[in-house]
Amino acid sequence: MEIVIRRATLDDNPEWFNMRKGIWPEAPDEYMDFDMDDILASENDAVFFAWVDGKPVGMIEARLRDYGEGCETSPVGYVEGWFVYPEMRGKGIAGALTQAAEDWARGKGCSEMASDTWLDNEASIRAHLKMGYFEVERLVHFVKQL
Repeated sequence: MEIVIRRATLDDNPEWFNMRKGIWPEAPDEYMDFDMDDILASENDAVFFAWVDGKPVGMIEARLRDYGEGCETSPVGYVEGWFVYPEMRGKGIAGALTQAAEDWARGKGCSEMASDTWLDNEASIRAHLKMGYFEVERLVHFVKQL
């Protein structure tokens, strides 16, 4: 199986939207697509698609951030979103996508890459650890209506 990684283009927006919904299914559609064109046009963002047999099977969104939890340098590369279709998981696609995002961040002068996931997302935690990431902290957010 050959995995082909390439940067996303405007033509990928429908598939990219579907993959974003795979990551954040509860988010409203308007929220999921409001920044896609801006991300593609930004020098500080990158979206990569993985293709197998001519079909898109996964994507990763990366960004340059001034700060990443546990990082000692600035800017840092940051994995904002990462998705592989369930039937394609465990085939090296996530590794190829993260490598592309890391190479991009390295090319932008970064020496660290950060990411996050929900506390209960055990599959994502395992995937991050498998890709060489390590946990630096856990955080619980609170809200009070005023």
